[in-house]
Amino acid sequence: MGGPAGTELADYRQRVAEMYLAEPREGADGLTSFRAARDELFLTHPVSALDEQQRKAGIPPAYFDRSPQLVVRVPLIPVDGGEQVAMDTGGEDGILHYRRIGRFPTPVGELTLFWLLGYGGGLFLPFRDATGASTTYGGGRYLTDTIKGTFGRGVTLDADGRNAVLDFNYAYNPSCAYNSAYLCPLAPQENWLEAPVEAGEMRYPDPR
Repeated sequence: MGGPAGTELADYRQRVAEMYLAEPREGADGLTSFRAARDELFLTHPVSALDEQQRKAGIPPAYFDRSPQLVVRVPLIPVDGGEQVAMDTGGEDGILHYRRIGRFPTPVGELTLFWLLGYGGGLFLPFRDATGASTTYGGGRYLTDTIKGTFGRGVTLDADGRNAVLDFNYAYNPSCAYNSAYLCPLAPQENWLEAPVEAGEMRYPDPR
């Protein structure tokens, strides 16, 4: 694409947001079209999480087959007092501070939804599950990180914020899962699930 890295990153963020908001957004058709667009973005954009050698190799992300059972409607149980938690990225972003805004009682275990504190803010739902020992990235995956443009799909809140649809088929790896150039905030222990979540993105086949 060319151009300064800052404009390339802005372009990438815009494309991510457009991809998440594009139709269709529901069911098998929505997931299939989303994954095709995501694979194309990863393999062609100069600031995707894949490095140049990985992009040239042409190996796309790997996914579980769609699991309709892991599309669940759940209440968001508010957290009194807006408790805060710090997550260390281990990199130049340092320690990021989040506020707990609620917990989802899901069929695979309870998950906390966070709000990033700082300029702009954003919803963040990282989790780690039993598949991390074998088929998914051991550090965990994300269902949403809206400061990066991941609106809806993984976490879709009702207008009143009291309930949500969680679609684990949209669980995705943090950037650090693809190569060692990245460091990321990972799921705190309260979002470690004992159950396996066999949906969404699997371990990248060619990590660096």
